[in-house]
Formats: sequence, C-alpha cells, structure tokens
Amino acid sequence: MNVDNRAHIGWREWLALPDLGVPAIKAKIDTGARSSALHTHDYQVVERLGQPYVIFRLHPFTDDPSIEVIREEPVTEFRVVKDSGGHAERRPFIRTRVLLGPYQWVIDLNLTNREKMKFRMLLGREAMKRRFRVVPEASYILSPQPIETLGAEE
Repeated sequence: MNVDNRAHIGWREWLALPDLGVPAIKAKIDTGARSSALHTHDYQVVERLGQPYVIFRLHPFTDDPSIEVIREEPVTEFRVVKDSGGHAERRPFIRTRVLLGPYQWVIDLNLTNREKMKFRMLLGREAMKRRFRVVPEASYILSPQPIETLGAEE
C-alpha cells in the first residue's frame, strides 16, 4: 500500500506572492496546465545590463481594479504556451516565491492577460509536483480567505 503524505488542497486557493508585493490572490489549481500563469493587463520587456526584464502591471482582485501592483522582474526564459483553447503565445517567465497556507516555495510563472478569466492566477502541475494532492470538490482547504481581502471578492 502506497501512503501519500502530501497536503490536500482545493480546486481554488488563496495564495500570496510576497516578492511581487501581492499579499493575496485567488488562484485556480489547474492540473491540466503544465505551467503557472499570472495575470497582467500590461507588460513590456526591456533590457537591463544585457539581460531581459519585464515591467508588468496587475490587478490581483477581479472585483477591484483600483488595486494595482507594478513590478519589474528578470525574465528567466521565454516559452511558447498553449492556452485552454489551443492558442499558442510566446510568454515571458519569471521566478518568485509563493505562499499557500503554511507552505512556501519558488515557482516559475508566465505572464499573460487573464482579464476575462475568473482567476488572476493559475497554479499549474509543475509548481505542485510532489507537494500537494488536489481535492476537486473542495475549495480553500489550506487558505481560508485572508482578512485583508474581505469584501474584495467572494
């Protein structure tokens, strides 16, 4: 018998991206997506000392566009990513820390416009590998809604 000691998470969870100045963001836990994605409604790739950087803006809460985070981060790579509709897009990737409940680790995130999507972030299977077991009928197992977001979203 194989005993699985991985923590259980729901199909959606509240995460934090502390290095990006995002204390809370609602994420869809997406085992169908290889990589993790973060919404940006505007980004620009620039060069700093011969290395690519991305300057991006994001609204972490779908219901409150007045809250905006603006960041500049080094690009770790560019990769072609297919969305759920099969459309391919070349996207910049950044590396950052993510917090989920008591867990903290570094993930790679691609930046794309998710303005019309319900979730501003997807946590893909590469970021979850060997860490969690997804319980598809549950929500917010490790992350009850953070106090600072009450009223911003359900």
